[in-house]
Amino acid sequence: MNESVQLLTLIEGLGDARVLCVGDVMLDRFVYGDVSRISPEAPVPVCRVVSESAMLGGAGNVARNLASIGASVEFVSVLGSDKSAEEVRSLISDDDRIKAKFINDSERQTTIKERFVAGPQQLLRVDREETEEVGSEISQQLVEYVSSLLPDVGALVISDYGKGVLSTGTIIELIGAGRDAKCPVIIDPKGDDYRRYSGATLITPNRRELCEASRKDIFDDDSAAAAAKFIAKEYEIENVLVTRSAAGMTLVSCAGVNHLPAEAREVFDVSGAGDTVVATLAASLAAGSSLLDAARLANVAAGIVVGKTGTAITDVSEIATSLRRQNMQISGELKVMPLEAAVEQVAAWRAKGERVGFTNGCFDLIHPGHVAILAKSRAACDRLVVGLNADESVKRLKGESRPVQNEAARAAVMASLASVDLVVLFTDDTPVKLIEALRPDVLAKGADYTVAEVVGGEFVQSYGGEILLVDLEEGHSTTGTIERMSQ
Repeated sequence: MNESVQLLTLIEGLGDARVLCVGDVMLDRFVYGDVSRISPEAPVPVCRVVSESAMLGGAGNVARNLASIGASVEFVSVLGSDKSAEEVRSLISDDDRIKAKFINDSERQTTIKERFVAGPQQLLRVDREETEEVGSEISQQLVEYVSSLLPDVGALVISDYGKGVLSTGTIIELIGAGRDAKCPVIIDPKGDDYRRYSGATLITPNRRELCEASRKDIFDDDSAAAAAKFIAKEYEIENVLVTRSAAGMTLVSCAGVNHLPAEAREVFDVSGAGDTVVATLAASLAAGSSLLDAARLANVAAGIVVGKTGTAITDVSEIATSLRRQNMQISGELKVMPLEAAVEQVAAWRAKGERVGFTNGCFDLIHPGHVAILAKSRAACDRLVVGLNADESVKRLKGESRPVQNEAARAAVMASLASVDLVVLFTDDTPVKLIEALRPDVLAKGADYTVAEVVGGEFVQSYGGEILLVDLEEGHSTTGTIERMSQ
């Protein structure tokens, strides 16, 4: 099975995953402003505040990522008795996929990281935090509560940000409890002493963290693999996934070494990318995925997040779109787009005075009749957009035995045709939403329809668009081809 198609199948099961996340929760605040001058008081920029926002950070961002990709989350952490703690509780209550247990420490300050941003540039970060380890009584409460949940979850994430919630003893106890419950333990590590992670199923250091922990230089695939193997053997950690920024990821497991290339996209902000990786790994493993496929999916998710600003997250829809786009890139030209991107592309064509046409169908097995209708449709316009029924739509329309080819394969074939300029998948039974969004100048359909029967025809005519009924090539149909094949 094609790798992208296999991962698309995997993400369908993430909604069944149940993950337990424990670690240092933080409050991430962002202050956005404009900078147009330097202060007369000191050589520093003057930032005029335009807006402010707050979101969960640290282990809280792992929980956000888990919920965003569809998993059910049990989240455990420690909070102080301050206004920031109340804000954290309010933010967590906004997501019904996260069930939180916060142990109160009245003598502790809730960690706050406040970032001042002007345009794409972060000007300053202000941290308010305490990093002393929580007391033994609170640690014991945390371990007991986490242990009680382990039999009912598919993975345990330990998100160690070094802010005191997870002492060495606490981590050792949590790993032991996870192993006893036969629950995978995934750790986002901190510091350079990995002895406390001994027995973990998987750790996810970045390149710098792995260099510090292994005392080895990392400059290519082989040196990354060597450092990860050293860590795995030295500290009895089952698997190591190294995140290496533009160099991608390296997975060292009992099955061997796999290097995963970085997802090619412009990097705006790496904040929170590690949280996305560990969350996607945990949800995938909890859903029954292999470790390699979980790492591949995490690589795709991280590629999306680094293209955003702030402590960003992604969701199943964005990941699926990214996978489909990977799978449908033909000869370096990306013709297959989600609707939002297609609307922008059509607008760009129109700005150049080009006439845009639209037709649609399942196009399950491409035959001469399909080629003819597409060519004739393209002849009536400068650019032709094809609305392609997604697999779930084809099944409803044609039956459980269809489509013969999945949507990725059908879209790839469609995009390879010179007469087709753009392909947009849709899951509804009709393309009316696409037609209303794209507002084609020409709406083409086979001549076995009447103008009155063409879906979206009345809408297109309302703004002066043209309905084109294309003569069909006789003797060609997908159904007929399938019947002949089965004889």
